[in-house]
Amino acid sequence: MKLTSTNEHSTGILFAAFSYILWGFLPLYWKVLQHVPAWELLAHRILWSLVFMLVILLAMKKFSTIPLELKTLFANKKRAIGLTLASICITLNWGLYIWAVNTNNIVEASLGYYINPLVSILLGIIVLKEKLSRWQMISIIIASVGVLILTVNFGSFPWIAITLAFSFGFYGLLKKMVQLGAVMGLTIETLLLAPCALLFLSVLQTGGSASFGMDVMTTVFLIGAGVATAIPLLLFASGAKRIPLSMVGLLQYLAPTISLLLGVFLYNEPFTKIHLIAFMCIWTALTIYTLTVTKGLRMKSRDGVRFTS
Repeated sequence: MKLTSTNEHSTGILFAAFSYILWGFLPLYWKVLQHVPAWELLAHRILWSLVFMLVILLAMKKFSTIPLELKTLFANKKRAIGLTLASICITLNWGLYIWAVNTNNIVEASLGYYINPLVSILLGIIVLKEKLSRWQMISIIIASVGVLILTVNFGSFPWIAITLAFSFGFYGLLKKMVQLGAVMGLTIETLLLAPCALLFLSVLQTGGSASFGMDVMTTVFLIGAGVATAIPLLLFASGAKRIPLSMVGLLQYLAPTISLLLGVFLYNEPFTKIHLIAFMCIWTALTIYTLTVTKGLRMKSRDGVRFTS
């Protein structure tokens, strides 16, 4: 039965919200595998994500389209380079996030994903020559003040947060330029990375230092890393098609908020007054940014422009 527009909207919100909730609780999964070195865990995440995505494509009866997609992609040099760079960016992002979680830096990692939308604005201005409104400029300045406060008071640059924000920002930018669907995009990205991951894991296995096969729970959770990676992405892709971009923008803060709460209340990571002031700067900046984007979309919608995400 075909869904009505109201049902479509409700389903979209449900799918998108659930995807961000799953991303928010992802630190719990990586904590179970805390005894596995971050880069070994990353290699398994890449490899099993590919396996899971191939199964999904098989179920969708799109498995046979992979060679054609690859041929089309690599026929265009710019797209091929763009997707390769996107694969590198997401590898850095995944690896650093796993390392941050398992070295008790969840609070700083969540800061990175709060900053990410503002990084995307900057990249849009610099690379895509997008125009910046006065309020968007103010939001970036306020966020920068928050980062500066952390740097000055703690004597060290919050490099984890900044690297996560920029790596994911560049990933989003490159994916926008390449324009591949979420399912096929993740499949090809992991396909490009899989040979390196497989080689790395083979060396560990041969040397007797691999975690795979250490015990049943570790092995099952390493294989499940692919599912934990792909399921939220598939839910997000399904939800984002059904709701306005402004709604996606609001929902995206669920994930870092959940992670922040986990870091502070479950894993007892430090959250000082300085952290609070810095985060308040970021939250204020994000509020201004979100209101600006929402207002802009509404104005364009009144002018008869239809938006899809």
